[in-house]
Amino acid sequence: MPKMRPKTVKKLRRRAAARIPGRPVKPDPKLSGGKRRVPSEIGEIVRKRAEAEAAIADARRSNERLREAIDILPQGIVFLDAEGRYILWNKKYAEIYRRSSDQFEHGARLQDTLRVGVARGDYPEAIGREEAWIAERLKKLYQPGARHEQKLADGRVVLIEERLTSDGGVVGLRVDITELKQREASFRLLFDGNPVPMIVCSLDGERILSVNDAAAEHYGFSRTEFEKLTIRSLQAFDTELPWIGGRGGDEQAARTWKHVRADGTLIDLAIYSRELMHGDQPAVLLALMDMTERKRAEARLAFMAQHDGLTGLPNRNLLRQQMDDMLLHTRRSAEKVAVLVLGLDNFKAVNDTLGHGVGDKLLRGVAKRLRSTLREEDALARLNSDEFAIVQSGVSRPEDAVLLAKRLLEAIGEPYLLDGHSIVIGASIGIAMSPGDGDESEKLLKSADMALSRAKSEFRGTFSFFEAEMDARAQTRRKIEMDLRDAIQNDGLRPFYQPLVDLSSGRITGFEALVRWPHPERGMISPGEFIPVAEETGLINPLGGLMLRRACMDAAHWPDDVRVAVNLSPLQFRTGNLLSQVTEALKHSGLPARRLELEITETLLLEKSSQVLATLHALRALGVRISMDDFGTGYSSLSYLRSFPFDKIKIDQSFVRDLGANRDAQAIVRSIISLGKGLGVTITAEGVETEAELSCLRAEGCHEGQGFLFSRARPNADIVSLLQAQRGGATGDEAALVA
Repeated sequence: MPKMRPKTVKKLRRRAAARIPGRPVKPDPKLSGGKRRVPSEIGEIVRKRAEAEAAIADARRSNERLREAIDILPQGIVFLDAEGRYILWNKKYAEIYRRSSDQFEHGARLQDTLRVGVARGDYPEAIGREEAWIAERLKKLYQPGARHEQKLADGRVVLIEERLTSDGGVVGLRVDITELKQREASFRLLFDGNPVPMIVCSLDGERILSVNDAAAEHYGFSRTEFEKLTIRSLQAFDTELPWIGGRGGDEQAARTWKHVRADGTLIDLAIYSRELMHGDQPAVLLALMDMTERKRAEARLAFMAQHDGLTGLPNRNLLRQQMDDMLLHTRRSAEKVAVLVLGLDNFKAVNDTLGHGVGDKLLRGVAKRLRSTLREEDALARLNSDEFAIVQSGVSRPEDAVLLAKRLLEAIGEPYLLDGHSIVIGASIGIAMSPGDGDESEKLLKSADMALSRAKSEFRGTFSFFEAEMDARAQTRRKIEMDLRDAIQNDGLRPFYQPLVDLSSGRITGFEALVRWPHPERGMISPGEFIPVAEETGLINPLGGLMLRRACMDAAHWPDDVRVAVNLSPLQFRTGNLLSQVTEALKHSGLPARRLELEITETLLLEKSSQVLATLHALRALGVRISMDDFGTGYSSLSYLRSFPFDKIKIDQSFVRDLGANRDAQAIVRSIISLGKGLGVTITAEGVETEAELSCLRAEGCHEGQGFLFSRARPNADIVSLLQAQRGGATGDEAALVA
């Protein structure tokens, strides 16, 4: 409690002494006059005295209640008189200034307590400028305005707000904002040192209040320049503010904003916002995630997903989208759409002879010429390595597509000068038109592709329109492919064997394994129908492996002097596992390697592959015999006979047919037989069907014969019987001619 003044204490003591019993009361000077007071006057005096004492008691109680009220406040409160002397203060005030609280008493001047505190070092901001600091503090005390902060020696920060009373006194408010300042410092550290650009904007005026270093560096504005801008002045196109609309985090991340940097360049941003207080005003914090590179990468990926990496042309996916739009438009009009699929002729030869680098440049040159030949509204795409698709809109008759096809062929046919080479490339075109050949993009592309296949196989260098029969053939081929795949998986194919006969003795020396397909619905399907499908679809590899294993298993039960011959496709050499397949088949069946012959065609040697020759030599090292099949057809060359030591040469049946009456054929066969004898290899004639052909071959000294004259291809059960008959003592001709 504050102490009473000395004068008041003395008066109360004198009054108390006057009331002591037995002690004479001094006469009151105010009553001197010789007259004694009447009782009524005495009563009035007593009444007033009682009222005064009651007022004093009320004042004391009010003072106590006031003190109790201000003591429970969380802020420090102080009351000063007009001279800056302490009148009243609460516990929180004393707690805040606990290092100086011993100086607080009624009547003490704030100025004096400040000087003591400065001398003790309670105010670190005053060190080195004590008098100036005290003067500034007293000026703020008697000329209060905005709130200000005060730092104390123990690190705390106090917010001071002061107001003048009507009698010239001061009411002061003190708030300990140490934790708030620490949070602000943490925020400032995270804000200023954050690598993510951040901007604080005023909520009401949109003015930029603060930016971090990352934002200044990213945008190219100085902090001073930033503080003159609004957030709208950074936005390139948007008028909406980033924090308007109440979007969730996912929606904010999905929204992209375009801002303008100081140099005028545009950047893509994802903006996250959070409201806060900046000083004493409501504000919003914007975190700016630069999405420019990501957007560019996404655009590149989207472009790559829909365009060819070599030529930059749309790919099949994008072409289909463009075609769908064109077809939708034509359904509302009488116009048609023509789809032209263009395939380069003999493009593989360019890659093989000049290299893939020149081939790539040629493809880019073709794409450029195609684009320059077309109208802006026509679509162009690259479908695969050497095929392009052109979609011609606004077509009213087939002749329009014919004219375009001729222009395209003429443009492509001009020579290309690439890396010092003058290259001339041809092309073939398949044409399909909506709606007759299809009213959907995929159907039209398929129809045009079938027309291209016909152009390449029958004409080459020109164009062909789609016909319904092509689709029927394609459906049949697709059915064969599906059934063949099922037959391979379920062991539905069978090896049939055709005898190889020694022409001098007439005895069977071996059999050629020929695949047969007994279809459950169609009966026996010709190899000429399903073997091309197997080669085009890659099924020739599992088919060839299956026939190899079955042939070795069957031959293992034949006599030791009877061999089995198995045909190999060039595609089987490209898989790289042919050697292991042969080794496994021999091991599993127990067939000696010397009893196995593998027949290859000259087309395999055309590839001039070191891998092919290495595989052939490895097979021969196992003891397997290697035969050249169909010699004399295709690209026959004597150099093939030098590249590998064949064990057998088989004369193609085209030279054997009508051999007795055809002197030219006789001369060719004679030369091949003579060549074989000179090289020390066995010569086998295929397709022997008449006695005249057989006699001529024997006369020329041919070693072996094969054909319908001896026997058709038969299942293994018949072969076993045939070999038993030969072993039973039948004459050579009788055994061989069992058909």
